[in-house]
Amino acid sequence: MPQRKDCQQRRLCCHKPTAKIVNTDRTEDMTQRKIAINIMQVSRFSILLLAVTAIAFSVPFFILNHNWLDHLSVTSGILFVIMLIIGVPLHEGLHGLTWALVNKGGFKHVSFGVLWQYLAPYCHYSEPMTRGRYVAGAIMPCLVLGLVPAVASLFRGNLLMLAFGIIYISSASGDLWMTWLILKEPKHALFLDHPSEPAFYVIER
Repeated sequence: MPQRKDCQQRRLCCHKPTAKIVNTDRTEDMTQRKIAINIMQVSRFSILLLAVTAIAFSVPFFILNHNWLDHLSVTSGILFVIMLIIGVPLHEGLHGLTWALVNKGGFKHVSFGVLWQYLAPYCHYSEPMTRGRYVAGAIMPCLVLGLVPAVASLFRGNLLMLAFGIIYISSASGDLWMTWLILKEPKHALFLDHPSEPAFYVIER
């Protein structure tokens, strides 16, 4: 038994550069590990993601569109600000909607709140999920609010739509970081969202 514990500790240490293993609980038939997201690392990643995304989409945008000024007006500017504000609850709503649709428990396990320490709204699903279902809900806001508008702007020539997409790709940096951590875990594991911290549990039998 001590050898098994030593082996488990060596296996967990591989997460140290990207996540902190906060707690490990073992029962007879399963192991549950709590993995906390490093907020400082995510903040740096967010800045890098914003810069890379801005360059990646802006270059083709200005190559393809020479009349982008035609889409700018006071009305479009006001609409842009409104959509930025509405996008915040939409982001969390897309998490909840996706998790509710792909899991049998549906909406009864979805809840919303704010991590006041970080002034960050969040969506929580209270039941364990498979890796694919967890990742689907995690990346959906990035796809719908970020990637789709950014790509669409290349064809519509709308600079504000491009800016909206870039901002909401960057705002999903925490979700993308968590997704990367989850994809490093075993395929057979279950994942449980933490209800009040930027963290999740990995459950293995």
